[in-house]
Formats: sequence, structure tokens, C-alpha cells
Amino acid sequence: MAWTHLTWCRSIRSLRGRFFTGIHALSINTIFKKHPLVIALQVPTASFLMLGSFLAHATTTLHPGMERTIQSGSRIDDWVIDSNAHLISNGAELKQSRVTAGNLTLNAGTKAQDIYASQGSQINLNGATVEARSSAQYAINLQGSQMQVNASSVINNNGVGILAARNFMGSDGSSVSVFNSLVQGSTQGARTTSFSQINFVGSDVVATDEDGIGVLLYGGDVTASASRITGGENGVRLSYESPTLNASNLVLDGSHVEGRNGAALLVEGDEYGATEADIQVLNGSTLTGGNGNILEVTGGSTANMNVDRSVLVGDVVVEDGSSAKVQLNNGSWLTGQLKNVAELSVNDASHWVLVGDSQVDALKMGGGAVHFGGEDEFYQLNVKSLEGEGTFIMHTDFATHQTDFLNVEGKAEGQHSLMLAATGSEMARGEPIKVVHTEGGDAHFSLVGDTVDVGAYAYGLKQEGTDWLLDPTRRGTSTSAHSVLALFNSAPTVLYGEMSILRTRMGELRFSEGAGNGLWMRSYGNKFDVASNKNGAGYKQVQKGFTIGADAPLPGGDGQWIAGVMGGHSTSDLSLTRGSSGEVKSYYVGGYATWLDAESGLYFDGVAKLNRLHTENDVTMSDGKKAKGNYTQNAVGASAEFGRHIKLDNDFFVEPYGQLSATITQAQSYELSNGLKAKGDRSSSVVGKVGVTAGKNIQLESGGVLQPYLRTAVAHEFDQSNKVFINDQSFNNDLSGSRVELAAGVAMSVSQNVKVHADFETSTGKKIDQPWGVNFGIRYDF
Repeated sequence: MAWTHLTWCRSIRSLRGRFFTGIHALSINTIFKKHPLVIALQVPTASFLMLGSFLAHATTTLHPGMERTIQSGSRIDDWVIDSNAHLISNGAELKQSRVTAGNLTLNAGTKAQDIYASQGSQINLNGATVEARSSAQYAINLQGSQMQVNASSVINNNGVGILAARNFMGSDGSSVSVFNSLVQGSTQGARTTSFSQINFVGSDVVATDEDGIGVLLYGGDVTASASRITGGENGVRLSYESPTLNASNLVLDGSHVEGRNGAALLVEGDEYGATEADIQVLNGSTLTGGNGNILEVTGGSTANMNVDRSVLVGDVVVEDGSSAKVQLNNGSWLTGQLKNVAELSVNDASHWVLVGDSQVDALKMGGGAVHFGGEDEFYQLNVKSLEGEGTFIMHTDFATHQTDFLNVEGKAEGQHSLMLAATGSEMARGEPIKVVHTEGGDAHFSLVGDTVDVGAYAYGLKQEGTDWLLDPTRRGTSTSAHSVLALFNSAPTVLYGEMSILRTRMGELRFSEGAGNGLWMRSYGNKFDVASNKNGAGYKQVQKGFTIGADAPLPGGDGQWIAGVMGGHSTSDLSLTRGSSGEVKSYYVGGYATWLDAESGLYFDGVAKLNRLHTENDVTMSDGKKAKGNYTQNAVGASAEFGRHIKLDNDFFVEPYGQLSATITQAQSYELSNGLKAKGDRSSSVVGKVGVTAGKNIQLESGGVLQPYLRTAVAHEFDQSNKVFINDQSFNNDLSGSRVELAAGVAMSVSQNVKVHADFETSTGKKIDQPWGVNFGIRYDF
């Protein structure tokens, strides 16, 4: 076969890093610039070139088996270290060193020029500095040798920092471990060939030239843990040594890689061959590309990138004819475009965030999520196949019908969820909105939570053929509407929880007959369960508060009338659907007048109260996002209670009573942060109650009285219409209905001046249940 120029070029390229790994060849660099032949014509004859330079300096040779230790102040020599010889430097200065099957140890304070090691040599740097001569291509050139670097610096201002190469025409690679050190070159920080490996731990690797490469792999393995790799053009470039030695492997563990002017990672090929690269990005590692790309694949090469517990921002760009697969695992995030990527796997709560229309050949979902555009950005994702199980987070403008769109150009398989962004605005027109298209397969799509909130209502998803559309048929009220209705509905239970009946408010006033002025205080807590109505506005309300008051006998009332003032505060927390919540803070003042007739046992109690209510609304919408709003309104309430205390034998008593209560709450309007507009008309409540209390007065040896009692009552809410408007659509808050109350308590006259009381109550009704209510009070007469 004729030996053509092309055959010669391919032969030279195929031997790159094998026969031609070590030559200095400045003249060839000048002639060929960056053509592959520049790299190919790097013969491991550096030892001959170095030997020539030795002639200009004093040279010391350690013959086989010799060992020498030099100290600071020793003569500055070139060193030749032969088989099994060992040179140890403790702070000395060395010029060039050539080690052949020998050992070189440079300890703290040592300064050395470039080092060439071959045939299984062992190099150790401990707190040393190696800085190459201006004419040296490598600061440290390893051929089938080992090196460990600790807290040291390796610098080459005109070439490569560290070369880890295999032995001549063999498979014995070099092995390098670098701990807490600096490795710096102008063109490359470090380079490997096949069968060689470098492990960086807590180190910085830098290429300073604008077109420099932090780490260049011509095959072999590089691992970086808690390290930084930076290059002027690429942080790491993965290439091949020959068509048959074309595997390069990179592991990043908690490390950062940056290409200041180009991609963070480049997997390259050319007319002579292609690279097969395996890349692991693990445990919080990050990639930064000055051109916006975190990974580029060119020249017919193949890349597999696994991202695990890491967050990446940037694009993955694959040249035509090349191929890339990307896996996102264990909560990883990737924000960026994928261009011409053959396969993407989104697994284990990982996320891919689109930044534009994107294309992926095969999309495999394994419990992860794909995020489309922002609120005002609508993207289309085209995939040739879809499989697995995952979530697609999308936005739709329900007014214009613009939407993110998933387009499966081939078969779709698996169970998938759509999380459509909720909104407080209404759907403009009742037409379906297509969000997914497939060309077949048994894939099933559903909405997260079954519905999406759109204004006041919730909507679902329906299938038409191989397409999936948002169904304009209403499926109940939205979470926002539910929350609005519940909070407008909460005012009556807030107000009634503060007032209650006379006995609950002030205890047994008959213990104070004949007394003068009085001061009293009560603290209370209530829980209400309000049933869902046709609008779904059910909620749970927990109230806690306190009231303080003061009263005095009215002149001219024969001691039967007392009048007083009171004030207090309560906080009510509402628990709603989907984790939504509300809070009502109430501040109130009021007055009361009470008549007690000791002879007949008749009594009357009248209360009037003015409230200031501040309401906070915290909504969790169908897509998990929050919407907030608040408003303030005034309210008035009044109650009138009439009853009779009937004494029985043995100090027992019964006390039938009736009460009529009414409240009016001011109309108010407000807007949630999601755009939903709410207006509550002036609302009212009228509750009638009849009941009976039975108990016994027990005389204590101390002179006090202990009065345990039981109470039961029936209450009925008469008001059936309280209008609320949400986005100009009318809803009715109706709490009408009856409930049965049960209570037990105790009142006690501790002394002539001090009285205390406590009770517990519960009620069950058609629309309102009260699982519990507790009340504690104390009164001081003086």
C-alpha cells in the first residue's frame, strides 16, 4: 500500500500520547499552531533535550540504589536520578530533575524547576514549589510514573502544569494525587492520556491563557473533589488519544468547573477520531460557561453526563453527528436549553427548567419534573418519545389561551401529571385549551390535585383522542374563592365567641349580691368546625382571647341593676383546604347592663359591643403557590338574655333562659395578590337560643360556696343570605340552621371579695359544630 501523506497524518495522530507524548518541539508548535499534528509530534525524547540543557549547568547523578538528602543552602544542580535511587530535598533549590525508575521527594520550602519522571518513578511534593523554566512545555512530565502532591504549587507560565501519560507504547499509565495544592499552566493546568489518572482534592487547577484549558484529557480518568478547575476557553476538555483509545472519564464531586470564554466542558472529536466521554457531576458541583454552555459535544463524539445532587445553569449543545445523554438524579436541577440531546432522564425529584423552546429525542421521566416558561413566557417542548412517570409544570394565559405545550412527536408511555399555574383571573371564554399532543401510546395525563384554580372556579383536564385539553366545565370553587368565602363567613363565630351568655361571661353574679363595684376578667378558647356548603367554603376555626370589665350598681335601682364596660381582644386562626389559612384579629369595647331580682330569681342581661376586625388571607393555590390579601372592617353586636334562677330543695337549682343575639359586619372589598377580586356585602347574623342550667350550691367550711352545674341549650341561626362577590360573580354565605349545646362548669365564691368560674362546652349542628370551648374567669368585688 502506498504511504500517502494522509496515511502518514492519521498514523501520527493515532500515536498521539503514545510514542509522541513528551517532546518539547517549539518549532513544530510554531509551524502547525493548533492542528492535531502539533499534539501528535510530541515525542518522549524530552530527556534528550533536557540532557542538552544539563550541559550548561552542574549535574549530579544518583546512580542505582543511591540515596541523598540535601538541605537549604546546598549547591543548585540539575539532577539525574537512576533506578531505585532516592533524592530528598528539605528546603533546597533544584534545577531540572530527570527521574528514571527512581524516587524524588521535595519537602517544605523546596523550590524546583521542571521534572521529568519515567519507568515507574515515584515523585512526592510536600509543601514544595515547582516552577518550570520558560522553555519547558511541562512543569512535571510523568511517563508511567506516580506522584503525590500535598500543599504545594506546580506552575508553568509557558505550557502545561502536570502531564500524566502512559509509558512508551505500553499500558502502564501515570497516577497523580493532588491535595490542597495549586496546579497552574498557561495552556493547560493538567493533561492525561489513556491508562492514566489524576485525583484533585481541595485544589485549584488553572490555565491562564485566553484559550487555555484547565484540564485536558486525551483518555484516562480525572476526579476532582472540593476543587476548582478554570480555563480561559474550557474548564475541562475531553478528547481521545487514538481511534481505539478514545475513552475519557471525568468525576466532579463538590467541585466547580469554569470555562471563562467557552463551555465549561467540551467533548471533542475531529476528522481523525471521536471521543467517548463519561461525566459525573456530583454532590453540589457546579459548571459555568462563559458562552452560556455547560457542555458541548462535537466531532462525532459521544457524551454521557450524570448529574447527582447538583444544581446546574446553562445549555447543553450537541453538534450534528455527535450524541449526548443527560441524567438528572437525586434532586438535581438543570436550568437551560438542550440542543440536539439524544436522551434526557429526569429522576428522583430532579428538575429540568426550560429557558426557551426545546427539543429532546427521548425524554425519560423517573419521578422528576419539567418546568416550562414563566408567567408571561410560553414554550413548546418537542420530544420524539416519552416514557416513565413525571410532572410537567406549565403556564396558561386563560384570557388569551396562550399556553406552554408538550408535543410528543412519537409514542408516549407512562403516567404523567400536569401542574398548570393557577390564577386569580377568570377564564375569558369557554373553549378547551390544548396543552399536550401525542402521536399515540398508552400515556395518561392528569392534573395535580385533579383541578386547576382559574379565578373563582376550578377546572379539570379531559382527553380527546391523543390530545389532552383543559376542560372549561366548572368543577367547584377555586381554593382562592373558598378562602375568601370562609373568611367573610367567620365574623359571626368570632363575635359570638367573644360574647357568650351571662354565666359564661361573668360567672355567678348572685355571689356578689350586696357588693359594690367589681372588676373581672375572663380568658376563653373555642374551636368551630364549619361545614362545607355547595361553594365548598368549609373551615376549622380556633379562637383564643380575653375580656376585662368593670361595673357598679346603678343608683336608684335598689341594688338590682349593675352596669359596666368591657374591652378585649381575640385571635382566630382558620384552617382551610390545600394548606390555606386565615387569621382574624378582633379588638372590641362594649357595655352591659344586668338586672337581678333576688326574690323572684328573674334576671336580664343586655350587651352591646363594637369590634374592629383585621383579616389576613394566606391561600395555597392548586399549583402550590401562595396568594395573599388582607382587609379591615367594623362590626357591631348585641344580645339580650332573660331567665330565672329557681331554687330547689337541698341547695339544688335550675335556671331556664333565653337569648337573642345579632351582629352586623361592615361591607368590604379587597384583592388577592393573584388578581382575584373579592367583595363582601354588609353581613348579618341573628341567633336565638333557649336553654336550661341545673346545679347545686355547696357550702364550704371556709365560708365560701362551690357551685357545679350542667347546661344544655338549642340555638338557631335565622339569617340565610350574606352575599359575596368574587370577580363579579355572586355567592351566598348561608350558615342558617340549628345546633344543640352541652356544657359543664363550676363557679366558686372563694372569699367575700374573690369569685372564680370555669366551664367547658361543646355543640353539634347542621352547619356549625363546636368540638370544644373553654372559659376561665375571676371577679373581684370591692
